[in-house]
Amino acid sequence: MNDPFVTIDLHGMMRDDAMRRIDRALRDAGPYTYQLRLVHGFHRGTSLRSMIQDEYRYHEKVLRIQPGDNPGVTILILKELY
Repeated sequence: MNDPFVTIDLHGMMRDDAMRRIDRALRDAGPYTYQLRLVHGFHRGTSLRSMIQDEYRYHEKVLRIQPGDNPGVTILILKELY
């Protein structure tokens, strides 16, 4: 995966399924992938958003986590854009 900005739709996934999908994306992230935009939704609760914050805060490939353009999106920054 060499796309600089990757979007992953996690709607309707359970915690374990979402983690597997995120882990696969992080594993497959190429040298030119700058961020993963995780679309988890908001109206049915915040369990996926909380899981992303808890599980990926200290992941070796994640520089930082930031909120997206709405409460249903979280962005994992893998590299800085200069």
